[in-house]
Amino acid sequence: MSAIRQIGAGCRTLPGSRASSALSRAYLTPRSLTASSAWRLQSRVTRRAWESTKVAAAGEVKDGHIELAPNESILWFDNLFPLKLSWLRFPWSSPEHDLRGLMSRFENSNLGMLDPVGMVKRALPDDVSLKATEIIPRLKDGGVFVKFSHPAELTSSELEKSVSKVLADKPIKPFFNPFRTVQAGLVKGVPWLEDLQRFPTTRLRIEFVPKNPGDDAVELSQETLYSLFRRYGSISEIISQPWDSKVLPRYAYVDFGFVRDAIMARNCLHGFVVSEELGGGKLGTKCRISYERRIKPHRFWEWLTNHPRIVIPAIVALLTGITVVVFDPIRSFFVAAHVSGKYRLSNNKAYRWLRQQTYDIFSLKRGGDEQAGLNAVWSHRKDIIQQIQGWLMESAETFIVVQGPRGSGKKELVLEQALRDRKNVLVIDCKQIVEARGESAIIKKMASEVGYRPIFSWANSMSSMIDLAIQSTTGVKAGFSETLDAQLQKILQTTAEALQTLGLDGRSKNDPDASLAPDAYLEAHPEKRPVVVVDNFICRSEDNTLVYEKIADWAAALVQSDVAHVVFLTNDSSYTKVLSKSLPDRVFRQVALGDLSPYVAKWFVLGQVTGGSIVDEKTEKTDGADVPDAEENRNVAADMPDLAELDSCIGTLGGRLTDLEYLARRIKAGQSPKQAVAEITEQSASEILKLFLLPGKATSDGEHTWSMQQAWYLVKLLSKDDTLRYNEVLLSDTFASSLTAPDGESALEGLANAELIAVKFHAGRPCSIVAGKPVYQAAFRRLAADGVLAAKMELARTKELVKVEGANIDKAERELALLGALPNQPLGTYERSRYLVDKIEAAQKKIAAYERDMGGWKKVLSTQF
Repeated sequence: MSAIRQIGAGCRTLPGSRASSALSRAYLTPRSLTASSAWRLQSRVTRRAWESTKVAAAGEVKDGHIELAPNESILWFDNLFPLKLSWLRFPWSSPEHDLRGLMSRFENSNLGMLDPVGMVKRALPDDVSLKATEIIPRLKDGGVFVKFSHPAELTSSELEKSVSKVLADKPIKPFFNPFRTVQAGLVKGVPWLEDLQRFPTTRLRIEFVPKNPGDDAVELSQETLYSLFRRYGSISEIISQPWDSKVLPRYAYVDFGFVRDAIMARNCLHGFVVSEELGGGKLGTKCRISYERRIKPHRFWEWLTNHPRIVIPAIVALLTGITVVVFDPIRSFFVAAHVSGKYRLSNNKAYRWLRQQTYDIFSLKRGGDEQAGLNAVWSHRKDIIQQIQGWLMESAETFIVVQGPRGSGKKELVLEQALRDRKNVLVIDCKQIVEARGESAIIKKMASEVGYRPIFSWANSMSSMIDLAIQSTTGVKAGFSETLDAQLQKILQTTAEALQTLGLDGRSKNDPDASLAPDAYLEAHPEKRPVVVVDNFICRSEDNTLVYEKIADWAAALVQSDVAHVVFLTNDSSYTKVLSKSLPDRVFRQVALGDLSPYVAKWFVLGQVTGGSIVDEKTEKTDGADVPDAEENRNVAADMPDLAELDSCIGTLGGRLTDLEYLARRIKAGQSPKQAVAEITEQSASEILKLFLLPGKATSDGEHTWSMQQAWYLVKLLSKDDTLRYNEVLLSDTFASSLTAPDGESALEGLANAELIAVKFHAGRPCSIVAGKPVYQAAFRRLAADGVLAAKMELARTKELVKVEGANIDKAERELALLGALPNQPLGTYERSRYLVDKIEAAQKKIAAYERDMGGWKKVLSTQF
């Protein structure tokens, strides 16, 4: 078989030669021949080659096959319909359902260029007597089946050759595909007229089935397949079924270069029986052909899936880059808005006007009574406020640290006084961050403090799970999850960029320093730098030290690069341990806030009780307010309740701001100063008892480095003396020989952090111990005066001391037994033996004294309530 394809002319000639008579019989034998179909043909032979006889009814092809009578052949005409529209279905006007209309159009066609039936008519030769008995269009395949009745002397191959010659001499090009001509081919097999959703492709699947059920079929070789299919178009590949495949029936793939060629081959050879001469076996092999969707090779995707160690890190880098490009500007914007308060409701002009008009109705600020009392405090701390404001106007690259006990007014002093007229103030509360549980909560709290959003804290756990799954399957850590350190660094870095932007916000082109670099400009203008206030720094030094270290390192970078001023507010005197690691070569600017003096404390309470009607004569006028004179003070004092006890009560309560505010509220509620102080003292005593003296408050709970006995020992001593020697306490048996908290210095540090005591320093070393709060001094005396509580606590402390002395005796006795077992008793062992005997004697005397004391305390516990 041969095929001549002329690309320039756009036509193909299909020669009518056949390999043998057996091959001719294979496609000339009709599939089924019935008497009704045979007699349906007219006996008259017309002179017009394209004149047709009766049309077959549409129902005759419902079984999916075309019936052939003797001297009938089927030709397939291709390229009559566009393939791109083959999926459209119009049941009311489809040519597949209007066969009689097609035959009428065939008979009356005027050879129009736009009529597919006219194109078929033009392809028929004039010198051959033919009758078109049936036309079956196949929109899905883009062509039609035409069944012809021809004279007996005219074979099917000659008919095909005549039609092909006409198409070669006079090529027909449809308007929708002008680069390809109409082709015609003889249908050698039994076409299957199916209406399934199977659309043409360039790949054909040829299944080798037996001619008759029960017979054996052979698998055709690639050479045989090439000789059968090459005449219909260029073949790009022939793929045989793998030899070890168990799929039946056996099959092969034939890939054509063009879809139209595959359509021609499928419609002409489907059901064709390959004889033994052509390689089809003794019984013959039938070819069952169907379209096969070719799986396109995804080489890029295969490379990605086969190289996870390269692809996964690259994807992580890509996602990180997208996050930086998309989310970082948004987060910087929100941080800047949070710091500047630009979109805050309190800065809205309409809101401020409404607040001014309704100030007398709604209290939107701090209460007038509280503010009046604080004015006295700020007046006496004016030097500290001015000192902090002066430091903020300098360009020194160091920290400002405001240290003082809880309730000393650190935050109010800095935010409401020193930074009252300052813009761009960022407040970070470390307590909210370190008390969060879990890494996701810590990240969320940190982001909330600086205004960093959007934040996907939940994604951290999910990323960790994905990273673990990828690492377990590929052996490579994907890097989707980030550590807490990395995420905190990312948040703080974005905050630093936003702070620098705010510092340069007011920069003008007309500024003399406009040509300076951003760092140099901020160094030259320290008044324009934002201020970062870190509140509650080292509020719980034993928890989340990573948070404190990251904030300290970030703050050091801010001050060294002249981006912002940093002010630390802390009540822990050990803050230098953390800050010195971040700025080891800098001297911090420190302000220590203590308790108020009795004089200032008195006027603070009076100012809050009277609502500002009576204040200290030494108080300066602030904000244009009128300060009453001495005469007005005396008049107001005459109308006040009896405050004669106030001086003595303030001496007991001390100068802690929170305690003084509590006292003022109780006095305003109608209590006398003595009654108020008594209740405050009782409440403080209950607090100490609950937090420090109940059983279980020891190192065994994993939260404390001190024992219950050590806390009681300090309470008993401080109830007698206001100040204790630091080293004397360390050398006592309760701290030096404790079984539950053997490290005395750690125990004192833990009690100081819990604010039971306060450690005073001299020349950088601890020298004395005092009560943690002034009111605790009275609470200690109240607790020590409770005989039952004192007996119980002393009994517990003495029991521990008895165990300590008993352990010393056991150790000395074991050493004496070891010395006694030595042969001949060396002379050097006498002094050692004498020392051990004296030690045992001294320990026994202590145990005897402890036992006598324990007897007395047990008697108290058994006789008193």
